[in-house]
Amino acid sequence: MNVIIVGGGKIGRNLAMFLAAEGRHSITLVEKQEQVVHSLMRTLPDIRVIEGDGCDPSVLREAGAEFADAVAAVTGDDEDNLVIAVLCKREFRVGRVAARINNPKNAWLFTRRMGVDLPIDTAQTIGRGLEADINLGAIVQLTRLREGRISLIEFTVSVESSAVGKNVASLHLPPDCLLTAILRGDDVILPSGETVIQAGDQVIALVYRDREAALSERFQ
Repeated sequence: MNVIIVGGGKIGRNLAMFLAAEGRHSITLVEKQEQVVHSLMRTLPDIRVIEGDGCDPSVLREAGAEFADAVAAVTGDDEDNLVIAVLCKREFRVGRVAARINNPKNAWLFTRRMGVDLPIDTAQTIGRGLEADINLGAIVQLTRLREGRISLIEFTVSVESSAVGKNVASLHLPPDCLLTAILRGDDVILPSGETVIQAGDQVIALVYRDREAALSERFQ
């Protein structure tokens, strides 16, 4: 599937890494801030990154919007996300358009009439997560896959964690668990067995739901 992500912040970056981990998508990431673009190119070498404003039709065309199966507008600006959605749906006839809602007061604008097939309400997502079985002191569930059997999760390594100072290989992670990324400051690290865990690391992982507790134990 050809996917374009507009917005290279934390959400766009994590979405790109998640889709790349599936190994069956062609991904293009559009970001207008030069510094962020260089960071993305360095940390996501397998993903095509374009510098430009996603509200500009010529930039979307360069990103391949004419051939895109799906577009995710996930910038930090609601107006920009709506403009991107309208352009992608009306100008480029993209089949599936998702758009991030930053301000809940603007949620009523994110409709199919405005080109949005899938509104992503950040505040609502967090609220639903709190109503579910999320323990904010441990693991935050970002999404579920394969009918809920697999979770994409994120957690922060505490100073007291026994994993601090150890490399990934020595943690003996449970089977069928994949650490997809470690966010450390402004850096995105694609972990290997030799990657050393530090306090404050934000770890993103794919894991079967019945193995979440076992994974959590390795970082306690």
